Amino acid sequence: MEKEENFKQDNTTSEASNKNKETVEQSSNNEEQKNNVEEEKELSPVEQKNNVEEEKELSPEEKIKELEDKIVRTFAEMENQRRRFEKEKDDAFDYGGFSFAKEALNLIDNLNRSKSILENDEDLKNSKALKKTLEHFDIINKDLISIFTKNNIKPIDCLNKKLDPNLHQAMMEIEDDQKEAGTIVQEIQKGFMIKDRLLRPSLVGVSKKVEIKDEKDEENKENLEK
Repeated sequence: MEKEENFKQDNTTSEASNKNKETVEQSSNNEEQKNNVEEEKELSPVEQKNNVEEEKELSPEEKIKELEDKIVRTFAEMENQRRRFEKEKDDAFDYGGFSFAKEALNLIDNLNRSKSILENDEDLKNSKALKKTLEHFDIINKDLISIFTKNNIKPIDCLNKKLDPNLHQAMMEIEDDQKEAGTIVQEIQKGFMIKDRLLRPSLVGVSKKVEIKDEKDEENKENLEK
């Protein structure tokens, strides 16, 4: 009798355990289904459309056309890359010494400054030593310009030309009725080009019309002061 009761109790426990296991599995399945539904909801219409298109099997003709398009795009990208590398190589060859050339212009600037200082020295004016020194300075300056020119570095010719913001930088205005306003009448510092690229702009003085004062205004001003 006692054995039968124990056997019934074991069966009851086993059934309860099985029910709990089924409940856990069902809950897990429901959770997975819920997650799948949420993931489907998170997809944008475009992504859902792409997924549907991917699920569709392409015909052999469509596959060939798709491969052809990929090959054409690949060749186009390779050609663009080749052209870009060619341009970078040409730029490196043509303008690789840009920084060095810009620094080298200081030699010409210092030479011109030294020449100007000697010319304005009262003790040296009209002396033979000054004359010979200035002649040597001119020779050195011409040699430097010649070396730069051989390397495609050329000075900008600016005097008596209209101001061009791409090539010139105006530092002052000079009254001059003989020149059209905006004409370069003084070169403060010489500018240079390296091939078709600006190495440094010319620093210049440009002309402006002489301001004519009204004589009546002057008279009125004098009367007021009196």
